[in-house]
Amino acid sequence: MKIIKNNMLLTQKATRAKTWLARLKGLLGKEALSPNEALVLSPCNSIHTFFMRFPIDAIFMSSKGKVLHLYSDLKPNRLTVLHLRAKEVIELPAGTIKQWNIHVGDILKFEEDNDV
Repeated sequence: MKIIKNNMLLTQKATRAKTWLARLKGLLGKEALSPNEALVLSPCNSIHTFFMRFPIDAIFMSSKGKVLHLYSDLKPNRLTVLHLRAKEVIELPAGTIKQWNIHVGDILKFEEDNDV
C-alpha cells in the first residue's frame, strides 16, 4: 500500500492490519522497521508499545485521512491515550514523522495493494 501527502509519494512499503488478530500482533516480534516501512492499524484509536524492541512514530488519523495527533519516538513499554476521533494509526520507524514533515491537520491518502 502507498501513503501519499499532497500528491507526493511518502512510501510504497505500508501494510494495513484490518483483522483483530493482525492488529493485536501489530509489530510484536519484529526486530525493527526498515526505513519508510509502515503498519496501518484500522480501525484503531489507541496503541501500546509493550513488549516491543524499538521506538516508533505514530500518526493518528480521522476517517477522512486528517492527521489528528502525532507521537514521535514512542519508546517501548508505553501506552497512548485514547483518541476518540481517530479511526486509523500509522506506525513508523522513529524519526519518520520529522523526515516526512507531517503535522497535525495534514491529509494523508492511501492507495491499497497489500492488506493483512
